[in-house]
Amino acid sequence: MASYAKFARFYDAINGEPEERILQILTYIEMYRPQTESILELGCGTGAILAGLGSGFSLTGIDLSPEMLEYAKRRCPSARFIQGDITSFSSSEMFDVVICVFDTLNHVTTFEGWLSVFQLVREHLAVGGLFIFDVNTLGRLRELGEVAPWVHSFEENTLIMDVEFDDEPMAIWDIRIFEHRGQHEYVLHHERILELGVALDRIRDALSPNFNLLEETDTYGCAPTDESARALFVYQLTTE
Repeated sequence: MASYAKFARFYDAINGEPEERILQILTYIEMYRPQTESILELGCGTGAILAGLGSGFSLTGIDLSPEMLEYAKRRCPSARFIQGDITSFSSSEMFDVVICVFDTLNHVTTFEGWLSVFQLVREHLAVGGLFIFDVNTLGRLRELGEVAPWVHSFEENTLIMDVEFDDEPMAIWDIRIFEHRGQHEYVLHHERILELGVALDRIRDALSPNFNLLEETDTYGCAPTDESARALFVYQLTTE
């Protein structure tokens, strides 16, 4: 999985505040697990989601990147953070809700790794608990691989992001940030981040033995397909 070593300090400035996704998560918790006390986020990044969930929960975040976790600790000092791989973590605690958003799962570059994540979620989730996650779809990655690079200016810096999807189902996100240091001086920060595309039915089949599907939606509130931009799922653990 990518370390985001160079991208970490620019991440929030580029992506902004995830207010819509936070509201969505809180809505699902209120609908399906209103007694929730503890939440675990897999791939918590800079802690923006955890910070937005409020102080009414016991919050834990796991991320592989020490650079991202440094920002997370400052953004959400009340949470507990663990540096680790979401395909192999271990905790003595059980959680009411596990979340994994902003295509974190796609960063696991083998489907065997996805299955490991699903198994660990099962082991760390209370019966009746929720597993809320989203993915970039195969169709979305194909689309991104066909369009011109995205150019975005922020805080006098420039981001150029290009997605290569020639070796389907593996996408390569080529990220270049030109940091403005002076009138005519820029410093280049360059990372290449891998994402795996997985058919949605394959995800559903992997989770169906132990989880009940409560909600699935694309970005427009419709049933997601492999051609949707993104798919969000809410599952409930039904077996120990």
